[in-house]
Amino acid sequence: MEVSLVSKVKVAILGSGNIATDLMYKILKRPEHMELALVSGIIPESDGLARARSEGVPTSHHGIQAILDDPDIRIVFDATSAKAHVEHAKQLKVTHRIAIDLTPAAVGPFVVPPVNLGEQLDAPNVNMISCGGQASIPLIHAISSVAPVVYAELISTTASRSVGPGTRHNIDEFTYTTARAIEAVGGARQARALPVINPADPPLIMSNTVYAVMEEEFDAAAVFNSVKSM
Repeated sequence: MEVSLVSKVKVAILGSGNIATDLMYKILKRPEHMELALVSGIIPESDGLARARSEGVPTSHHGIQAILDDPDIRIVFDATSAKAHVEHAKQLKVTHRIAIDLTPAAVGPFVVPPVNLGEQLDAPNVNMISCGGQASIPLIHAISSVAPVVYAELISTTASRSVGPGTRHNIDEFTYTTARAIEAVGGARQARALPVINPADPPLIMSNTVYAVMEEEFDAAAVFNSVKSM
């Protein structure tokens, strides 16, 4: 009989909106070394909590307090809002939990796994920036690694149906945080991030368009190969 020597780490998802629910299904499908111990929101009748219960995942509508009440939970994925995470971060820090911030609050350092995951392994709070940021920053980093990027622009288009109230409240923070991360992690000297919420029905698939301006002289083949290898 084989016995695993690696124990699973108990994790929780804070929030019950679209992003939280999507993450829940991803963890359930590929838990690896994680055990999803709790999904906690603040609206008892939310669709996200109902979906979690249907999957057999423990739930609560007492928000972060339910997580703080369980000392075995070591990692918390915060999928609430930027404003809420500022307060959550303080509570998670004093109780020695690792916070994976899925909002654009940017309390902790920016993390884009293909680019700089190894640099932040000991950080108690890491910021995942935004969906558009995760999709675009590796490309901008690939370009800037072989050709100085004077300006980079991201146009992130999302179906209105998939954008919940938390994300809508984060629009200003999305714009600012994603642009700063494109500069800090992507390597662009100046950047802008422009979100577009499209109400078309049937809903469109999310798309991210990157526009980059390099210095006048650059090696086009090197840029192509760098992006291709990212």
